[in-house]
Order: sequence, then structure tokens, then C-alpha cells
Amino acid sequence: MDIAVTGAAGYIGDLLADALLANDSPIKVASLLLVDTIEPRMRSDPRVRTLALNLTAPGAADQIVTSDRQILFHLAAVVSGHAEADFDLGLAVNFDVTRALLEAARKRANKMRFVFVSTVGVFGGDLPPVVLDYTAVTPQTSYGVGKAMSELLVNEYARRGFVDGLAVRLPTVSVRGGTANRAVTSFASGIIREPIRGECAVCPVDEDQRLWLCSPKTVVKNILHAGTISSTQLDPWRVINLPGLTATVGEMMRALREVAGEEVASRVQFVKDEMIARMVASFPPEFDTTRANHLGFIADSNFAEVIRIFIEEEAKKK
Repeated sequence: MDIAVTGAAGYIGDLLADALLANDSPIKVASLLLVDTIEPRMRSDPRVRTLALNLTAPGAADQIVTSDRQILFHLAAVVSGHAEADFDLGLAVNFDVTRALLEAARKRANKMRFVFVSTVGVFGGDLPPVVLDYTAVTPQTSYGVGKAMSELLVNEYARRGFVDGLAVRLPTVSVRGGTANRAVTSFASGIIREPIRGECAVCPVDEDQRLWLCSPKTVVKNILHAGTISSTQLDPWRVINLPGLTATVGEMMRALREVAGEEVASRVQFVKDEMIARMVASFPPEFDTTRANHLGFIADSNFAEVIRIFIEEEAKKK
């Protein structure tokens, strides 16, 4: 298949590219275009082409969506903290780029599977105890607003037959490798990643803050799976909350102590940041993912196992 990935230089985009090229990939890749504002990591694989591209530039979408493109995984985004600080950039990347890509698909590749990677940050405000796929989106951040508008557009383009669209809402991904980014939930990885690496970390929210979490390994498998689901399995609402697990920050810390010991856990200091705490508190911590489960998406078993997998991956890198 002819596939493209936007946001391919990011942590999840880079993992997704590796998973697509792996021998056990559920998608048979004939060619793979990796796109980001900086050139993605090149692989020694003849199927791969990389492209450094400003996605907001006129005509950028036309370089990505060609008539033979069969799947587009659209991960490119300005993350939550950055979108809150720069409204114009956040809206341009998180919404305008999505619309441009959909329009390009409408013109020349309307059978293409368009997998839009969204976020549980589309929800906020006064929510039910358990959120459904069909719960009304009421985002409390500029990031969530851009993603929510894009979800509606993906769904509308799919309804009209302009593209075979599907939006998947990611839980907070933890434990991310690499370094911290500008997402307001970046601490959910930092309070585990940094202490394991022997560094101190600051947690900007209270220990009782609940989060909806998913490991990088599982989230990549679920994004890949979104590219394989038959259109006949999807109902008219093409937006899905991906499975995750609910944990408080305190429970995450207990898991860290269980797996890595007290000395490692003691490297985390709690210093509340009111702005981050307010934004994070607006994200729902519990979802009904019956629909996603039925479609074959998966979840992690527990957070302690997520930490163990991260430690194993860190050891492999060394």
C-alpha cells in the first residue's frame, strides 16, 4: 500500500513509521512518505521517502495527497501548551492543515483511508462520570477546539463520501521516551521517565488528579489498527475514543515505587502550576470504550507493566 504519515518526526510518528515497516506490520507497505516540518529520521529502506515541509504553506497538502495514496495517518499537531500560547499557529496547524488535506483527498484520492489522530482533550467542562464516543465535545483549551473542529470535518467528509475518514482520540501517552514537549500533560511521562534516568522531575498537579493513560507501544498498535478497519464495520459517527486505563498521579507514583524503588520515586517533587492543573482537570479520566473494544482496539493491563516496558526499552537503547 502507498502510505503517508504527517508529524513523522515526532515521538509517536517515528514509532508509527517503524511499526509500519516492521515484518509483522498489519499493513503491507509498498511505499511510505514521512512528512514533518523538520526532516523525519531516514531509514535504510527503499520504500521510505522523507519530506521536510511547512504544512501550512499553500499547496503543501497537494505534495502529500496524491492520486495513488491509500492511507494517510495525520499526526501533525501543535500540542496543547504551545497551542494555548500561540493561538494563530495552533489553529493553522490543528485545523486549517486538516481541512487542506481533506480537500486534497476529496479532489484526487477520495477512497483514501484518512486516519486523523485526535485527543481526549476535545472534552471538558461539565461531563458525565463516564464519557462515550457520542458525548458532546466541549473543549476548554485552544488545542481541544482545533481537534474538535477537525473531528467534525473528518466525519462530514466521510459522510459525504469525499474520503474514507476515521478519527481516533488518544489518551494521554505515558511513558513517552525522548524529552519533554510543550503538552500540558507532558508531566505524565516526565515524573516516570526522568527519575528512572536518574534525574529529578516536577509534578505540576495534585496526587489525586486522575488521568486516562495509554503506553506508546499500545497507542501505536491502535493507530495502525485504525488503518485496517473495514468501512463496513464503522457506523456513521467516525470518531472513536481509544481504550486506556485510569490512574491517579498518586497511583502512578506507587507503581513507580513498586517497579523502580523508593530512591527513584523520591526524585519527584510536587510543585503545583495552577494553569496546567486547571487545563488537565478539564480532561475526562474515564471512558466507555465498548465500541472501540468491539472494533479490535486494545488497552494496557496496568500502569506498573507500562513502566516495566519503558525500562526495558531504555535498556535496549543503552
